[in-house]
Amino acid sequence: MGKAFLVVRMKGQIGVPYWAKTTLELLKLEKKFRATIIPSKDNTLGMLNKIKHYVSWQEVDVSTAKELLDKKGRKMGYKKITEQDLGKIGFKNTQELASSLADGKTSLTKLKPLKPWFALAPPRHGFKRNTKKLFDEDGILGHNKELVSLIKNMM
Repeated sequence: MGKAFLVVRMKGQIGVPYWAKTTLELLKLEKKFRATIIPSKDNTLGMLNKIKHYVSWQEVDVSTAKELLDKKGRKMGYKKITEQDLGKIGFKNTQELASSLADGKTSLTKLKPLKPWFALAPPRHGFKRNTKKLFDEDGILGHNKELVSLIKNMM
């Protein structure tokens, strides 16, 4: 099992039952195509399995986390993250923050001036697989082993 998961909400807000909506809000995934990085624990894996028909997830590596922070990381006021902001929360650069996130040592919700999510766009050239089925059934939902390449098309 990996140290942290990259989770992306793939379905919209209409027709979502209250228990799934609550779980999505706890993960800070209120809107479609929002992504977050969460440390892997038993309860987070249970939450992901509970809402697997609405999200995709994969274990995150340091290079993907750094690219997300550089391109889509935002602070309050929806401004880009600067070196001074990272210094205030105790990190020297985005590489150090990315490695801490990928190792599961910290989470985005604990880093206060930063937004706990990344706002992504729909993928360029569309989805290559079915958006209504799980990954094992030739879809994109659930534990998706090809999520990193999909995320690169969404940035």
